[in-house]
Amino acid sequence: MDSQNLRQRSGDNPGVTPAAVSATNEKSRNRREKRMEMAKRGLRSLVISVSLPLSLTLLNIYLFGSGRGYGAQPKPFWFPPLWLLHTACLAKSFVMGLSAWFVWADGGFHVKPTACALYSTYLGLSLAWLPTVFWMGANGTGLLVSLAMVATLVGCSRDFGKVNPIAGNLVMPCLAWSAFLSIVNLKLVFL
Repeated sequence: MDSQNLRQRSGDNPGVTPAAVSATNEKSRNRREKRMEMAKRGLRSLVISVSLPLSLTLLNIYLFGSGRGYGAQPKPFWFPPLWLLHTACLAKSFVMGLSAWFVWADGGFHVKPTACALYSTYLGLSLAWLPTVFWMGANGTGLLVSLAMVATLVGCSRDFGKVNPIAGNLVMPCLAWSAFLSIVNLKLVFL
């Protein structure tokens, strides 16, 4: 092998100027910074979309969830205890907030404005059910509220699923729990 014909490779490309290298590095740095900013905004919006309904539900439980009428009534064995009702309501708020965030992140509230209206209606109904049944003792009205909640969750599942299938599937356990609450509420009407 003839060592006189070999050239030493250097890290620099002879055709690339230092200004071009710094411009390329600047572009990649800008892209990285934009991605980090988008990730921060996404995380911030996720925290808001989950914590807002969760904190409203916590406040609702604190103010109206004593269950003065629910705990004193004789109930069948399959009625959930008060702590389980509150925990399930908190879990339902968390899951629905996460599901709504998935829809929002995919731009679904702009594409399907009915999804936003259904979610807002569901949130209002879920916040109204607890004081109606536990604080006021209006079991008949609570049954109507819980049935309306089931209907809005069916609509949310349909609309959320069209935008993001994961979001539509996340609504299903909330729908099952709300249907169970409707059955419990129906039994409370006839007690």
